[in-house]
Amino acid sequence: MNLRNIAIIAHVDHGKTTLVDSLLFQSGTLRANQRVAERALDSGDLERERGITILSKCTSVMWRDLRINIVDTPGHADFGAEVERILSMVDGVLVLVDAAEGPMPQTKFVVAKALGLGLRPIVVINKVDRTYARPWEAHEEVFDLFSALDADEEQLDFPVLFGSARDGWIALDPDGPKEDLTPLFEVIAKHVPAPVAEPDAPFTMLVTTLEADPFLGRILTGRIHSGSIKTNTKIRALNSAGEVIEETRITKLLAFRGLKRTAIEQADAGDIVAVAGFAEASVADTLADTNVSQAMTAQPVDPPTLAVSFSANDSPLAGQEGNRLTSREIRTRLLREAESNISIRVSEEPGQDYFDVAGRGELQLGVLIETMRREGFELCIGRPRVLQRTDPDSGKMLEPIEEVQIDVDDEHVGAVVEGLSERRGELQDMRPSGGGRTRLVFHAPSRGLIGYNGELLTATRGSAVMNRLYHSYAPHKGDIAGRRTGALVSNGQGKSVTFALWNLEDRGPMFIGAGEPVYEGMVIGQHTRGNDLIVNPLKAKQLTNIRASGTDEAVRLTTPRRMSLEEAIAYIDTDELVEVTPKSIRLRKRLLDPHARKKAVRSDAAAD
Repeated sequence: MNLRNIAIIAHVDHGKTTLVDSLLFQSGTLRANQRVAERALDSGDLERERGITILSKCTSVMWRDLRINIVDTPGHADFGAEVERILSMVDGVLVLVDAAEGPMPQTKFVVAKALGLGLRPIVVINKVDRTYARPWEAHEEVFDLFSALDADEEQLDFPVLFGSARDGWIALDPDGPKEDLTPLFEVIAKHVPAPVAEPDAPFTMLVTTLEADPFLGRILTGRIHSGSIKTNTKIRALNSAGEVIEETRITKLLAFRGLKRTAIEQADAGDIVAVAGFAEASVADTLADTNVSQAMTAQPVDPPTLAVSFSANDSPLAGQEGNRLTSREIRTRLLREAESNISIRVSEEPGQDYFDVAGRGELQLGVLIETMRREGFELCIGRPRVLQRTDPDSGKMLEPIEEVQIDVDDEHVGAVVEGLSERRGELQDMRPSGGGRTRLVFHAPSRGLIGYNGELLTATRGSAVMNRLYHSYAPHKGDIAGRRTGALVSNGQGKSVTFALWNLEDRGPMFIGAGEPVYEGMVIGQHTRGNDLIVNPLKAKQLTNIRASGTDEAVRLTTPRRMSLEEAIAYIDTDELVEVTPKSIRLRKRLLDPHARKKAVRSDAAAD
């Protein structure tokens, strides 16, 4: 079969999806005058807003007589499970590296997975027209990275290309010729092997992604390992132990053609297809002929390192914005997410009114929460906590450690080192990265990095760029100081009053403005001291019979501090929650009644 399967892998914002756009146009898959959205494969609202790829996408292009299946994968380590599954479907990888930044942490993460599977890389140094671009140094850094990741001689002998995906040209040299992407197509055809398949064996396919369609039901995507398949054929689904989950007939067989999935009658070994008709089969299951009883081996996925609690919104303002309010609806939605996203784990304890959701990091969990609020859910989210382990040999407590890479202006290096040292981070490397900036590499415990990004941007005047990557589990690093300030907590329910907030401004920065709904137990600001303070945001100015010049000047409030979802989740303490609704993000105490809070503090003190 004249077919190639490749994945494009790179760090966030190094140009993966933009390169796919250019490949689609220059192969003729999309007409030159056809109107499509920029970064066509980033089709989700959140992907467009954040400028990142969250879910992997498949497409294909025809170049001469060669069909190339292309998979655009996420660049962020929080969505690494997507990357790991996709790599099992392809026979080669295109490693895209920014000419100015060089290989970054997520590049290291994904490349390590690809090299471990024995895939041969093609390296494209992108954005060679960028300020401070250093294409040959980036090439050397890629070679050093491959060597450090134990690449074999064949993998180290990789072809390298230079170009600009945005401008639509790739060449063998950074200086051109700046014509088109033909050199890249030729290298893919020559360097990536055709799929190794067994066309005459019984049909087998490992499911790598799952999605729900309102008309077709479950759609299972994967690469056909052996045999061929036709529509209306009866096949079975096997779990990892080889047990039959279900047998059914294929109602729809879909192949990727350009940006669309096209219905086809037959698909052969080596091709990437989507199958509809199953009701229970899921990711990592094997679809096979009814005579097959041996399941295929699925790629293991790194375990989650962070967990938060999800519960139904029980505040006095519940039900005013959303239409999915019950624990039953939340449970159904979370279990559906865990089914299609194997890096998410959902657990619930008997008698508890919340669900524990574990994932790879703050970004992944934040995307899940943001998606659910847009679907109409109202939630209460607890403070993130890291998932620790016990060393089976020594009995010591182990915690997840992350590799943190920070690029910052030279003048702020001291502030970054000091800030991460307080959070038990250990400096591993420091080197100039060009343009008056320094690159710092730390190993820091995951719990110390919760909420650090906001502090970092403040300390560096917004000049720092931080990237994180799971490194390993290591012995517990010791206590880390938490939030040093208390909260300003409302003592009543109603709408906040300008006069009251103006009088409270000397107590600390406010999180709300005038005329906003508040309730007893809601956190409306940050106390400048370390203790919580119950305040009255509803107090209006008392009117008198006397009017004098200058007594009623217009009150001007300081602009309140508005937190994003991720900032709010990282900010809260263990006795607080984030109330998330389709239109609002509020902070509140877990126990709204002040007497109940005092009672809980006393019982905790007695338990200690």
